[in-house]
Amino acid sequence: QVQLVESGGGMVQPGESLRLSCKASGNIFSIWPMGWYRQAPGKQRELVATITSGGRTNYAASVKGRFTISGDNAENTVSLEMNSLKPEDTAVYYCYAQSRSALGRYFDVWGLGTLVTVSS
Repeated sequence: QVQLVESGGGMVQPGESLRLSCKASGNIFSIWPMGWYRQAPGKQRELVATITSGGRTNYAASVKGRFTISGDNAENTVSLEMNSLKPEDTAVYYCYAQSRSALGRYFDVWGLGTLVTVSS
């Protein structure tokens, strides 16, 4: 059993920055890749960024160049540095992990989400 807890959400003005963090805990055998998804009001959930245990990253086109994802294998954490925030970045951000058990079974694990609001 693995749990994900996000932190760092809040309200900021356009152009400002915010950093989100996610901590995995529980019976962890393998917890990578990890990533961030978001769901804006009236929109589908979309992938924001992912990172593998080896540090390979992938970004949505809408955030590439502005957001940076990073991970710490030892601490089982993943962070998202969000710069030059825009109103359209407003969404609930969810932490994601692909958990693998010692028996080789895979499970998708999701955090409860943290709200990011970008507004004047």
